[in-house]
Amino acid sequence: MEERAPANVALAGQGAGTPKPGRAVAAEAVSDFLASKWLALGVAVAALALPYLNSDTYVIRIAVDALIFVLLAVGLNIVVGFSGLLDLGYAAFFAIGAYTSGLLATVFGWPMIATVPVVVVAAVVGGLVIGGPTLRLRSDYLAIGTLGFGEIIRLTANNLDFTGGPNGLYGIPGFGDVGLRADITLYWVTTVVVCAAVLFSSRLGRGRIGRAWRFVREDEDAAEAMGIHTYKVKFAAYIAGAIFGGIAGFAAHQTAISPPSCNFLWSALILMAVVLGGMGSTPGVVVGALAISLLPELLRGADNWRYLIFGLLLIVAMVFRPQGLLPARTGEPGRRRRRRAQGGVS
Repeated sequence: MEERAPANVALAGQGAGTPKPGRAVAAEAVSDFLASKWLALGVAVAALALPYLNSDTYVIRIAVDALIFVLLAVGLNIVVGFSGLLDLGYAAFFAIGAYTSGLLATVFGWPMIATVPVVVVAAVVGGLVIGGPTLRLRSDYLAIGTLGFGEIIRLTANNLDFTGGPNGLYGIPGFGDVGLRADITLYWVTTVVVCAAVLFSSRLGRGRIGRAWRFVREDEDAAEAMGIHTYKVKFAAYIAGAIFGGIAGFAAHQTAISPPSCNFLWSALILMAVVLGGMGSTPGVVVGALAISLLPELLRGADNWRYLIFGLLLIVAMVFRPQGLLPARTGEPGRRRRRRAQGGVS
């Protein structure tokens, strides 16, 4: 058979020549660097060393909030980015984890660390309750179902006496006296949990279940025709996301938790971080979560204009990077390296 070279077509008045992949290769090299394990290791070490660099109470508090937001965004990325399921009530799992650990610590006197298994079980039960009947829905119907679940959890916490009602729970103890400031202890515990969660999420996305999630996201009917049990695969994604959200609620306790901490705006901000960073890209979601959580604090000097500037920056980012700041890359790493060595364009 005759092999034909790819045709080079040029507009009128322009010369046709071979493609110049230099810019694409450079962009892919930058993307490889940002997604490399060595950069991730350096960021993790820097995060652990933050209290030695600046132990100011305000800085540590903002850092803890940012880390918790990263954990929530990584968990939602499993549901939205990997599996393509639109979840508008993800803050409900955050509330389940926070209220479960808070109640066990304040009412029953449990140590905070001992509440982790119960938090995980409660998050799984919450995922079973909402995921069972709603994951057979698709698109907008699934979004409405998850939104309703989030509002049910918030209103339930707002109207029950043992959850503290509108005032919430307060006086939640810390992790005990370990010879450090309470906020430093909380920061280091949160950092270790977030680093482990990011690594676990990345490994999930690259494994067999991660490929099944991507197939379901791209074409659910085709995935089912190829032998993938789409309902079980989506259910696994939802349960994994629920566990991440519950653990984030456990890590987020800072002496108090109240219903406004898990409203729809909180779910929308988490979804915004996933979309801004790049759906399906774990490094991108981490970058997006840090941007969403830290930009309002960095713009605090602008006073009342900071949210306007924040919104304009988000619009600019989505106009010039509609696929996200660090989008997910398609293809296997070995295949991409071979194409780059041959001078091809990914």
